[in-house]
Amino acid sequence: MTDPSPVATNKPPAEPPAVDPRRWITLGIILIAVLIAGLDSTVLNVAIPTILRDFHTTLPRLQWVITGYSLTFAALLIIGGRLADIYGSRRLFMIGAACFGVGSLVAALSTGVVMLVIGEAVIEGIGASLMLPATLGILTSTFHGRERATAFAAWGATIGAAVALGPLLGGFLTTDFSWRWAFIINVIVVPFAIIGAALFVREFARSDRRERIDIPGALLIASGMFMLVFGISEGGTYGWWRPLQPLVVGGWSIWPVSMPVAVVPVAFLLAVLLLTAFVRVELTKERAARDPLFEFSNLRRLGFRYGLATLVVLAMGQVAFLLVISVFLQDGLHLSALDAGLWLIPSGVFIVAGSQLGGRLTRVIGTTGVVRAGLALETVGLGWTALVIHPDVTFLGLLGGFALFGVGIGFAGSQLTNVILSDVPPERSGAASGANSTVRMVGGSLGIAIMSSMLSVLTLRHARDGIVHAQGLSAGVRTNALAQIRSAGVSFTPHRGVSATDIDTLRHTLASAIAEASRLPLFVATGFVALGLVISFLIPQVHIPPDPGPEFTDLEQEMELLAETVTVR
Repeated sequence: MTDPSPVATNKPPAEPPAVDPRRWITLGIILIAVLIAGLDSTVLNVAIPTILRDFHTTLPRLQWVITGYSLTFAALLIIGGRLADIYGSRRLFMIGAACFGVGSLVAALSTGVVMLVIGEAVIEGIGASLMLPATLGILTSTFHGRERATAFAAWGATIGAAVALGPLLGGFLTTDFSWRWAFIINVIVVPFAIIGAALFVREFARSDRRERIDIPGALLIASGMFMLVFGISEGGTYGWWRPLQPLVVGGWSIWPVSMPVAVVPVAFLLAVLLLTAFVRVELTKERAARDPLFEFSNLRRLGFRYGLATLVVLAMGQVAFLLVISVFLQDGLHLSALDAGLWLIPSGVFIVAGSQLGGRLTRVIGTTGVVRAGLALETVGLGWTALVIHPDVTFLGLLGGFALFGVGIGFAGSQLTNVILSDVPPERSGAASGANSTVRMVGGSLGIAIMSSMLSVLTLRHARDGIVHAQGLSAGVRTNALAQIRSAGVSFTPHRGVSATDIDTLRHTLASAIAEASRLPLFVATGFVALGLVISFLIPQVHIPPDPGPEFTDLEQEMELLAETVTVR
């Protein structure tokens, strides 16, 4: 294998590729798919209480709907990207979208938790793992030069806005219609995305040599990532060392509480063994030129290596913001799910605006410069939010932090993907895109695990201290409140038999506890993003070649060429 030096990879190509006249329609199709996939990861969170009542089930059983989706998605991302490299990004995009739509239909028609898990966690998770890496592969092959920065900016804006606005949409659908509409929308939209891909998305030529599928590598990475994400996301549920509750799957107790150690450390140990074996297998296959699932030689590319390192800590900071702020708004300020979503709208708006502005600024300060500016803005926005958060904070008081944070995500989130994929050959962009999404998923899961544990522990500590020192509470009310705090955590609500005065005291005490507890996780998230900023200075400046092909100054000329192309097709 030749060593792809950064200097060599940053040289502009000798012959610029031809412009695809359908590229902006392609971008629109891709963004629709990315939007429904991004919404799917957040829109259902606010509907959990309603689903619990509809299915008469328990939270530990229902949590597998969301946890299972993340596990399936993370386990298969690199495999989905590699399949796109071998069989074509357009084909895998259509297959993944179809799978995603079928899973949504099963989930929409589900009559119980098992059917919902099969539809959402299994079938949709598989579809998303095939579809999302293919979207990045399509953009990498379709757009070139400055236009690629614009395309990735739109991709990042869509992902960011979907994550930020998902709770609002979920709250609206759950309150005014039904949580099932979160899946029905996918069933309606997916056929249009598939038809659009068949008509307008170009399938680029692949190598004449038929590459083999790396089955051992696929099994190792899938099982290893499954164990890793399971351990990170479920440590607070099943215990980081001592068993807190049994692991029950399909009615079977897989890991009872009588075991001497929790299932999470075992999952981490298996993840280390499996992922180590994956690395060894892939390095052996790469040296022998036997079509590895993932080429570790890509890590010699400085943009790819340090871009991924920046992404993992960036993802930790971003999910921490959404998690902490959502808990604070609903349990600290006692807003409804719909109102909390409305408070988060500016974040989504600023993400979209920042992505578009960042795409334009790549022409002034370069792609890497935009990433660094975005990380700096996110750091300031998170720190600002941590400083102003308190039980009586207003929407306007949080708006400045939300604005800086949103613009920062818009800058860094979209263009960081551009940096990571900038010097990866197009024929390997699928696996590299899968690695990009996998790192984002792992960083997000790690951030949620750290921040949720920190938020829970600090809330209990501040709430206990507040109740003990609260004025006017009787000994009985104080004792019952402390017991409820220990069992319910941030979801604590005062007992119905308590007087109105005591209820106000307890609610104010809990709101103050959540506000105090939210501050430290936000400062820690600020540190994560600041670390990402430091790492980003190891990323070399990415060379963006000039836009290839003819430049159209008249929109009618471009539309005429597009019409001719569609007619020929």
